[in-house]
Amino acid sequence: MTGENAVRLRPPRNAVDERAVAWWRSRLLATTAVPVVVLGVLGALIGPARFWLLLAAGAVAVLGLTCTAFFPAWWFRVHRWEVTEDAVYVRTGALWQEWRIAPMSRIQTVDTSRGPLEQGFRLATVTVTTASSKGAIRIEGLDHELAAELAERLTLITQATPGDAT
Repeated sequence: MTGENAVRLRPPRNAVDERAVAWWRSRLLATTAVPVVVLGVLGALIGPARFWLLLAAGAVAVLGLTCTAFFPAWWFRVHRWEVTEDAVYVRTGALWQEWRIAPMSRIQTVDTSRGPLEQGFRLATVTVTTASSKGAIRIEGLDHELAAELAERLTLITQATPGDAT
């Protein structure tokens, strides 16, 4: 399209909550700790393979700590979301960016979830389910009160929006 009817895709305006960086770091550390501990225990118990198991544990630890130091801050810079009267916009991904737009008329359900780690950081995830074959849109790393308000707002907007959500 050209002229005044042209639609320009722009980045969504809102960043996730800053506490999401610590939440992502904690998840990465937990994900790294499990194989490091398993490999370390196996290395301590299995004599002939001790060197290789401990070497693998060290390599996994270094890789996990490097990812933990680097990726969460990067994710914070690239994860964006926005809700307008017409649609939900989400951009995620660091290397492989994904832009998702869900028109209000296509929204079927709006859910919030808070796992134990998210609860510790007072964060929540809003999941917007549509008729899309691509699946639901997830907005992670939101303040839990903002997530509840957002779910309520989306519910009110979708109720007032004509369409069959299919």
